[in-house]
Amino acid sequence: MSTDSGERPEFRVWAPAGLPEVRQGDNLAKLIAAAEPGLADGDVLIVTSKIVSKAEGRIMEAGDREAAIDAETVRVVARRGTLRIVENRQGLVMAAAGVDASNTPAGTVLLLPEDPDASARAIRDGLRDALGVEVGVVVSDTFGRPWRSGLTDVAIGAAGVRVLDDLRGGTDAYGNPLSATVVATADELAAAGDLVKGKAGGRPVAVVRGLPQVVERDCDTGARALVRNAADDMFRLGTSEAVREAVTQRRTVRAFTDGPVDPGAVRRAVAAAVTAPAPHHTTPWRFVLLESAESRTRLLDAMRDAWIADLRRDGRSEESIAKRVRRGDVLRDAPYLAVPCLVMDGSHHYGDARRDGAERDMFVVAMGAGVQNFLVALAGERLGSAWVSSTMFCRDVVREALGLPPEWEPMGAVAIGRPAQPPAPRGERDAGAFIEVR
Repeated sequence: MSTDSGERPEFRVWAPAGLPEVRQGDNLAKLIAAAEPGLADGDVLIVTSKIVSKAEGRIMEAGDREAAIDAETVRVVARRGTLRIVENRQGLVMAAAGVDASNTPAGTVLLLPEDPDASARAIRDGLRDALGVEVGVVVSDTFGRPWRSGLTDVAIGAAGVRVLDDLRGGTDAYGNPLSATVVATADELAAAGDLVKGKAGGRPVAVVRGLPQVVERDCDTGARALVRNAADDMFRLGTSEAVREAVTQRRTVRAFTDGPVDPGAVRRAVAAAVTAPAPHHTTPWRFVLLESAESRTRLLDAMRDAWIADLRRDGRSEESIAKRVRRGDVLRDAPYLAVPCLVMDGSHHYGDARRDGAERDMFVVAMGAGVQNFLVALAGERLGSAWVSSTMFCRDVVREALGLPPEWEPMGAVAIGRPAQPPAPRGERDAGAFIEVR
């Protein structure tokens, strides 16, 4: 697209005819050069990944396509029925790991190129040798997209092409600063090429001419740069997978950074907590959020003094007391505390110890469900937590320090913050060991 003053911005895109059926071992650069010998410096070749896979022998005998998908899958992102969106071994998140049973003999499937960027470099270098031209190459494949219906081609490999055009730091036509605009140029080229290649037209290569500014000699950044890294991916998982991930990633964190905690994130976790089931349509949860250092210190000092007094009454030595008190440092070191409390409003009173005890048990179970929701939601917010039971042993002290009503029962304290280090791997647990079937 020309940007010179006075010129009309335009480009051409066409799909050459005459490429033969590609077979394993074929030199794609030579086949393309024979079909389109008039390639010029600054052209961009859009090459369908299927012919790259065929040339590279990425054809697999597979009566069971699902087994081939399993072999190419690194991580399941979302699943609905038999449809799987997965991250494959090339780092791409797509349906069925890119395993394709179309345009290939019955009983076989096509896998994506092992290294699409290397494939693109080989085609670019081959065309340079065959025709003496400096072109860019994009290897494309078909993707669905979140939030959008329909399919389009995107770049999975690239060479000699500026795959991302970073406009941040510039200004728009009105002089407004551009602070978040990074254009996926290689994807735009792939989609343009697909308009003339089509899905069943037998023309697997397109040529884009008129955009020399996107071609950079020996640029080997590659399409891998288009894959968003996990830390920046806000939509890394599907709904059910996100729930399972949050549950399994919820860990007891004993050491936190001193970074601040977003109060809004904690409130969102409370909103999740109060969706837990409870008896008689009650709402037995209350969450006291200690957002100031002064409130945390006041509570923890009062609890420490009460604990020391209890331990002395038990006859513990001063050394033993000091060691036990140090175990509470996880609460003191956390930048944020929450104290979940149980209220029995709406509970039934039967005048019978057995039934009244069962009634209380139901409320305590509901409290545990609410706190579990809270901890899982915090994990979903990328916050670590530790649920410590100590407030249950000095409820009167906690109520006085925090000015709580007498009917509120503190059910532990939750330390919240950013984990100081990644958690150690969790030991595998066999779910079957916890199941009895009758």
